[in-house]
Formats: sequence, C-alpha cells, structure tokens
Amino acid sequence: MSLPTVSPRYSAPAIALHWLLALAILGSMGLGWYMSDLPFSPQRLKFYNWHKWAGITILALSLLRLLWRLTHRPPALPAPIATAMPSWQLRAYHATHHLMYLLFFAVPLVGWAYSSMAGFPIVWFGVLPLPDFVPVDKELAKLVKPVHAILAYTLLALVVLHVAAALKHQFVDRDGLLDRMRPRRA
Repeated sequence: MSLPTVSPRYSAPAIALHWLLALAILGSMGLGWYMSDLPFSPQRLKFYNWHKWAGITILALSLLRLLWRLTHRPPALPAPIATAMPSWQLRAYHATHHLMYLLFFAVPLVGWAYSSMAGFPIVWFGVLPLPDFVPVDKELAKLVKPVHAILAYTLLALVVLHVAAALKHQFVDRDGLLDRMRPRRA
C-alpha cells in the first residue's frame, strides 16, 4: 500500500480564503485610515458602517480560515527551502503566521468592543443587528479606540513583512514558494 502524495500547494479553499482575507484586511485598513481624518458628516458615518461590516466579515472569514486550517493540514514547507533557511528566518516565518492569525481575531473583536462601549451598534450590512460585545462605557471606549488602531497597524506591519518575504522567495531565492498560494490559471 502506498501513501497518498501530498501536493506542495495549498488547497483551493485555503487559497481562496487567504486572498479574500487579504483583500478584506487591506480594504478595511485603507478605509479606516481614510475615514479617520474626515469631518463629521453622513459620508463619514457611512464609511464607519462599511468599516464595521468589513471587520465583522474579516472575523467570519478568519473563523472559516482557522477551521479550515485545523481540519485540513497545510502542505509542509518544502524540505529544500526549510533546510536552506537560516533558523531565525524559520522562527520568523512561524511567529509571523501565528501573530497574524491572532490579530485576524483581535483587531475586529477590539473594534467591535470599542463600538459597543461607545454606544454605536453594529448592523451587519444594514440587515443583521449584532449584540453589543460589551456594555456601554464611553470613558473606557476612549482608551480602547487607540488599542484597535495599534493592533491594526501591527497587523499591517506583519502583512508587509509577509509580502516582503514572499517577494524575496519569488525574486531573490527563486524557489517557487509563492506558487503554493497563487491561484491556478484556468
């Protein structure tokens, strides 16, 4: 009896969730950065709602992605690449992924907590009212708001590091590592 061959590529659902989450996170961060400097107006309120919807969507996608990863083992880092990497790069690779997963949940949950504390309900896509995550406490909300921003910027820094590492593997090392997460062409 032979063992099944494991593809070095991620599965199609894992790839789809990776890129959907990447687009949602970058879009939400861009919108968050843009809207924070706008004067109070109906337009700003609309953007805040979109930002909240994106945050809840990111939270849902993150949960789906985590469940997928827990039930579908990702392909191992190819041995030639793993052995060629200095140990600090291997540790950074694992630490970056673990921290990003943590922040995929922490950023939207802290944002939801802030919104609840500030007394601003979240109605997902204007249809589904979500419960307040924590009780209203406007003084505590003032302290939590910058925490949401710090966590979001930390996630952004990790995303930049992740992209830089992928580009290094693609254009400097030329080891094909990026192909594992690239969607297949039809």
